[in-house]
Amino acid sequence: MKNQKGFSLIELLIVVVIIGIIAAIAIPNLLAARRSANEGSAISTLRMTHGAQVTYSSTTGQGNYAPTFAALGAVGLVDAVLGSATPLKSGYNFNTNNAPSTTAVPALFAVVANPQTVGGITATGTRSFGIATEGVLYGAPAASTTTFTATTGALNSPTGSAPLGN
Repeated sequence: MKNQKGFSLIELLIVVVIIGIIAAIAIPNLLAARRSANEGSAISTLRMTHGAQVTYSSTTGQGNYAPTFAALGAVGLVDAVLGSATPLKSGYNFNTNNAPSTTAVPALFAVVANPQTVGGITATGTRSFGIATEGVLYGAPAASTTTFTATTGALNSPTGSAPLGN
């Protein structure tokens, strides 16, 4: 009788199949967790930006809100990522728009966050978010017809949007 050591080909194939089944179950959950984390980061960033705008208005802006994220970054109210010319953080594009006190009394602002990629395996989020001067955070499904826009300092919330539990 021969003394055999090691695994047979069948045993190795069974292990590879089991690993494949586990990966097929785990990867979608991992991607969903990543999207959820990106959305949580976007919400947190919007809340932080709201506070930064209020601080800017009462200190540096003389009653006006910062016109850009770069203006907020210049006085140290937001981090370097948001203070850049095209803020992209955790898979979300951020946009701010305000109405200086010369066009709106009192001054207004709105900040929106839209996912960089909406569909497919590389989706960075499934919802768009927005916050305006009053501080109510809104969320809506991210689609080309339902994204938030910031115009004249007001937050135009799309159909189907709802305030998030603040």
